[in-house]
Amino acid sequence: MSTDHDAGAEMAEGDACGCGADDAHGDRKAVSVDAAVRDRNLKRLRRIEGQIRGLQRMVEEDRYCADILTQISSVHEALRGVGRELVRHHLKHCAASAIRAGEGEAEGMYDELVDMMYKHIR
Repeated sequence: MSTDHDAGAEMAEGDACGCGADDAHGDRKAVSVDAAVRDRNLKRLRRIEGQIRGLQRMVEEDRYCADILTQISSVHEALRGVGRELVRHHLKHCAASAIRAGEGEAEGMYDELVDMMYKHIR
């Protein structure tokens, strides 16, 4: 029988997400994903993919370095936009659900959020 403390320890090790469910392959999947948000993120990522191809062409064509760097900055900002949307969803759904679930899951989520901030927010 698992206690709340055990569940928090498992999450701290990165084995489970407060919002996730494992699929047949053991991969974590988000639950409560809004289809409109997913579609918006996919559209943004496709646009970013096009920007990356444009950057490749610019390098192949020996374009002016400052112009390439400007486009790289645009790609970074576009990726940050997708990241902001994902962080918002994670906080609104995943983190809130884990925190409401009880102390064990909440502690694991707090650890996950702190780790996420250190790794991804700069």
